[in-house]
Order: sequence, then C-alpha cells, then structure tokens
Amino acid sequence: MSLRLFNWRRIGKEALLLVLVLVVVIPFLMIVVNSFKDVTEAGRFKLTLPKELDFSNFEAVFADGKIWRGYMNSALISVGALIVTNLFASLAAFSIQRNGTRLTNFLYYFFIVGLVMPVSLIPTIKLMMNLGIHNTYQGMIVYYSAVLLPFTIFLMTGYLKTIPRELDESGIIDGCGPLRLFIKIMLPLMQPVMITASLLTIISVWNDFMGPFYLLTDGAKWTVTVSVYNYVGKYSSDWNLIFADILVVILPVIVLYFLLQEYIVEGMTAGALKG
Repeated sequence: MSLRLFNWRRIGKEALLLVLVLVVVIPFLMIVVNSFKDVTEAGRFKLTLPKELDFSNFEAVFADGKIWRGYMNSALISVGALIVTNLFASLAAFSIQRNGTRLTNFLYYFFIVGLVMPVSLIPTIKLMMNLGIHNTYQGMIVYYSAVLLPFTIFLMTGYLKTIPRELDESGIIDGCGPLRLFIKIMLPLMQPVMITASLLTIISVWNDFMGPFYLLTDGAKWTVTVSVYNYVGKYSSDWNLIFADILVVILPVIVLYFLLQEYIVEGMTAGALKG
C-alpha cells in the first residue's frame, strides 16, 4: 500500500515538473521558430516550423544600429549596478553577520522587507527628478542597486554564516583591522556567492523592460530590451522582427546562465544548512 502511494506521489511530482518545464520551454520555442518566419506566418503565433528559414529578420534587427546601442547601454547599466550592489551588499552583510547587535539585526530585517515591497514607479520618477538623476545612466544604476540590494544582502549574509569566526580571530591576532579583514580574508572566501550575485544582477538588469521604459525618456539611452518597442506600431506590429529581436536580446543571458549555472547553485545553497 505504501509503495503504491509512493509511486503515485512520484508520478504526480514528475507530472508537475513536466508541466512547469513546458511553461518555460513552449514560449521559448515560440520565439525561436517564429523569429525565422515572414511577417504573415509569425503573425499566426504557431509552433509550426517555418516553410522557409528567413534570416532577413535578423539582418533588419541589426541594420538600423539601435540594437548595438542598446547592447552598450545594457552592458553599462548592468556592470554599474553589479559593482555598486556587490560592494555595498558585501560590506553590509559582513557587518550584519559578524556584529550581530540589535542595530545590525534591525538593519538586516529592514533590508529583508525590501524583498516583498513592490517598486512604485511614480514616486521613484519624482524622487529621481528632484535628485537630478532622471533619464541618466547614473540614475538607472542607483535604481537597480536599490532594487537588488535586499536580496543580495540576504544571499551574502546566509553565505557568511558558513565561514568560521575563527578566521576572523586569526586575522585580528595578525593585526588586521575590520577593513583589511574584510578585503584580505572575507572577499576571497566569498567568491562563489559574489559570482552568484553578479549573475543574478546581470540577468535581472538585462531582462528588465519596465525600468528603462519609464525612467529613460531619451531613446538613445534605452537598453536592449526596450528595442523590441521599435517594432510595435499603433495599428500593426512586425511580429517576425519582434520575435527575432527578443531572441537576440535574451540569447546572451541564456548562454551566460548555462555556462555559469553551477556557481549560481553553489552560491544559493551554501548557506542553506547553517543559521
């Protein structure tokens, strides 16, 4: 009886996982097959293979040069957000985890609240205008850093719990101050979680559409994801070009994810067993 129940549970779990896989895979297949179709075929939104491979869609996407500009903008904002987020998150996580005072514990939970708080764009736009950073690269870097800091601090704090405090004591005996202890001892040991945080930051910033669409009014500063909007008209849309553009946009982060996915898993699970 228990064996049958186990089998049914296993089958149910595998069926659920298969459904979840299809939820992810089918939209991606839709993008791939329709990016090689002409405008009429792509407008039907079917998973059927194209009658003839049409590579002119990709030529058209790269022809006007906007996507190259979008790549540069996305890279600049992604790298800037990565540096700022990792720097301040690692310092905050080190102070929170190693001190363990009431103040640092309060700050930790204060940051955790940011994981569930939604981003309100209208007050954000107003604040950025008052600070003079609206429609600027610096403003976008600060925006993404603020959005991504809570999760990054949570991730790094959990990882630091796996690093023995005896290493801190050894460093202090050798004459290390707090900053030198952090730079010389903690940062090298935090490499896995730093790589994880970096990848998640790049993927989050690169794939975001709403942020740059509303916070950047200058089309020359738009990121590569917003380039999809170039092919959407009031009365009609070039779906073949939209699908081709989407594929070109998401391909770099997909390749990056598959190349470095082992670091993501390592960094995400390192602090799961302690604290």
